[in-house]
Parts: sequence; structure tokens; C-alpha cells
Amino acid sequence: KGKRLVQIGTKRWMEELGIDTDVTVQPNRSLADYQGDWEASRKTVVWIAVDGKIEGILGIADALKPASAEVVKSLKRLGLEVVMLTGDNQQTADAIANEVGIHRVFAQVRPDQKASMISTLQKEGKIVAMVGDGINDAPALAQADVGIAIGTGTDVAIAASDLTLISGDLQGIITAIQLSRATFRTIRTNLFFAFIYNVLGIPIAAGVLFPIFGWLLNPIIAGAAMAFSSVSVVTNALRLRNFKPISGL
Repeated sequence: KGKRLVQIGTKRWMEELGIDTDVTVQPNRSLADYQGDWEASRKTVVWIAVDGKIEGILGIADALKPASAEVVKSLKRLGLEVVMLTGDNQQTADAIANEVGIHRVFAQVRPDQKASMISTLQKEGKIVAMVGDGINDAPALAQADVGIAIGTGTDVAIAASDLTLISGDLQGIITAIQLSRATFRTIRTNLFFAFIYNVLGIPIAAGVLFPIFGWLLNPIIAGAAMAFSSVSVVTNALRLRNFKPISGL
């Protein structure tokens, strides 16, 4: 007794609940008009209903990280497509996307739909990396080929990710991609070295060249060659300790 029901959510949710959202607060000016203005300025609008009646709206805005636009540009220079998944309405999402240079936007995506959207992108043949920091992002982070959590985000998102940016600096995404590519180049080089040593060494050790040139591989030399092969591979891998990200991409 004496308790009141307060409901806070999107306009669409209010309408699904059967709550009338056609509220005029000034002559020829409704709450929906204010919502349109706020959404155009990158604000997410939430509606407040008390006991089944709309009492007002709130405009909430997340400040863009200073490096957001530059990181998007760098990702594109690396040959990657940047896609935005958000629960915000289309107008707000488009305003933010235009500011940072993202052209493919999925707006009004519910938390349970984010993982499905990641799966859809994967079915297009894409290798998907997901960056997120909220509880709602956890399923999508787990679904992605590579989940990247912001260190300043929630523990649930961090636990669901494959990689965590401890400082929360988005430039860490660029560094991680460059380091991973450098690592793969090193792996390929090491495989090449190992392949060459075995392709050349095993036939000689087996006496393939003996009938032609009279060459046989002394076991001591063979052992030394294998040791040198291991040393060259390890030395090449240790070059990654001197890795420095390329700035200004």
C-alpha cells in the first residue's frame, strides 16, 4: 500500500506496455519532438512512467573517447571494416557513427541480439573482433572470433573476452593487431627455416647425394645443423621483444 510503479525505458518499450507516449508539454511541442532534437545531438532518450502514465524524458549522452575517430581511421588503414553495434536508436547511432567515421551501423540492437549479429557477420565469411565493456556485451564478446574488453569495463565483459586493454586506451587495439601480425610473420619465417633445414638436411643424411658427389652427412655435423636450426628459430622469435607499434597509421 502506498507504493508506486516507476518504469524507465525506451519509447518503444513504453508503447509495448500500452502506455500513451503522445504527451504535449508546450503548445505544438510534444515529448517526441524533444526526443528527436536530443537524438540528433547524440543523446539517448529514456522515458519515465509512473503508475502507467508518462511523467517525463531524460537525455543521456556518453562522451566519445578522444581517440575514437583516430582509432577508426587506423583500423581502416589496416584494411579492416569497422561496424557499430548499439542499443541506441538509429538517429543517435548515426550521429555518433558519422562523427567517428563508421559507415555500417546496427542500431536498436537488444543485448540478446548482439551475439546473433556477430554470428551473422561470421556467416558472411568475416573474421570478427568485438570490442565492448558492458555486461550486455559479454555474449557478443564470447561469440566473436576475438573478444576485446576494455579494462575499465565490467568484470563480466573481461571474463568473456580473449584480450583485455588494461588501460582502457583504444589505441591498444591498434597495437594488439600490429603485434599479432608481427607474431604471425615470425611464425611463418620460423616454419620456413625449419622446412628448409629438413628439406636439405634429411636427403643428404639419407645419402641421396652420395652416388653423384660422394657426399655423406657426418652425424656430428647433422647434430650441429639441427642445433643451429633451433637457435635460428628461437633468435628470430626473440626479435618480438623489440616490437614497437607503428604510430601514425
